[in-house]
Amino acid sequence: MNMRPNGPWYTCLPDCESLVPCGAGRHAVRWEAGSLRLPEHPDAESELVLAALGGAKTWCIELAEAWARHTEDLSVLAIGPRHPADEISVSWDDVAAAAQAGQAFSGSTPHPRPMRLASRTPGLQAMASARRRQVSAEMEQVRRRRSDILSLLALGYGFQVRLIGQVAATHAARLDDQEEGSEATRPALVAAIAGRLAPAAEQWLGIDPDQVVVALHHGSGWGSAELTGRGEERRLRVSLPPSWLAQVWACGLTLTSRHLVVAVEQPGWPQARVLALRAPGTDPVPLDVQAILGAPGTPPDASRWEVRPG
Repeated sequence: MNMRPNGPWYTCLPDCESLVPCGAGRHAVRWEAGSLRLPEHPDAESELVLAALGGAKTWCIELAEAWARHTEDLSVLAIGPRHPADEISVSWDDVAAAAQAGQAFSGSTPHPRPMRLASRTPGLQAMASARRRQVSAEMEQVRRRRSDILSLLALGYGFQVRLIGQVAATHAARLDDQEEGSEATRPALVAAIAGRLAPAAEQWLGIDPDQVVVALHHGSGWGSAELTGRGEERRLRVSLPPSWLAQVWACGLTLTSRHLVVAVEQPGWPQARVLALRAPGTDPVPLDVQAILGAPGTPPDASRWEVRPG
């Protein structure tokens, strides 16, 4: 049985929006249908051209560039939240302070004294100059990455989980298609799923998160889930497809009406049909579910799903 839903991974997610400082005011940044949009910058491409020619680059444009740079960044899976209560609070003041500190640091980079025999050894002088350029470039890369990550986190929980979903979906598709080098992503995907499934399993079964063991499932079907052992040897062993992180977790579907959701059959917002487990070792049952946005105990831009009445 093919468990791929008949729609993109983000079909169960609504649009979300955040206000960011830009120029003298604040501009809206929107996530819509899998893409980051800048409604107050309708000609963003022209702005990028002007910036390349020496013009000022607005914060919105820099944010869109940062988003694009990290849609395949596996480290995002380790940095982002694990569940709605796992709040990662970064303010735009924090972002601005980090940017100023980075500029001050890059401006104060020490320059080594010239070598005594530099005039007699031009080869060594050229090597030293190349090394200085390399160090400067590496420092700039570190500074930009730090600024990128802080800016993306400052967008809030809704954007954080959508970026995680995008990264996970991209690498899951590469694994499914057996692209060259895709197997190297397996440990990062396993760790990302385990880190998000374990807290849900604790709510589902009362099991210690450290007793949850995750593997990636390939092939037909959704995978498996079984409970083994007792006491300290108790283990919940779950095998899930790599796409689970995007299609289920990022959409807020993980635990729905005391069921663990393992696949999405008919995606949609605010109604969908999922396959879910009542208990480990059982067959998944289809559930027609409905989303409640901003439900108690969740961030304003997070949803909780419940079984539709009737």
